[in-house]
Amino acid sequence: MIRAMALSPDDRAAIVELISLHGHVFDDGDLDRLDVVFTPSVVYDVSELGGGALRGIDAIRTAALALGDGNPLGHHVTNVVVTEREDGTAGVRSKGIGVNADGTVGTVTYEDTVVGTEEGWRIDHRRVVPRRVPLNGRRA
Repeated sequence: MIRAMALSPDDRAAIVELISLHGHVFDDGDLDRLDVVFTPSVVYDVSELGGGALRGIDAIRTAALALGDGNPLGHHVTNVVVTEREDGTAGVRSKGIGVNADGTVGTVTYEDTVVGTEEGWRIDHRRVVPRRVPLNGRRA
């Protein structure tokens, strides 16, 4: 069910909290609670990281378990920008910082579509875009 109304301040706060909750669920290994973050039909696109587009919560759980110790120790999200869309969904763009067990750090941009459901806001589509060069490669 998609809401067809303007985003209230409470909606915006709930969406930002949802984006933050993603890191806690993964970092805690609480993969049986992915439904508090994602819709059942979620598409989690990690193509630019070599993982393709994962379809559904079970595919995300399976991929996380398969990655095992390759998962970051910490997912940290910042710079969350929520954009209301005419279809009742919201676009969310945020920055992710991943801290790995070997001490390396990586950064990505999350590009999300979130939808209002009877259980609250959930991510229905996520594209993970790695950041590998400053200024998105722009030069003077």
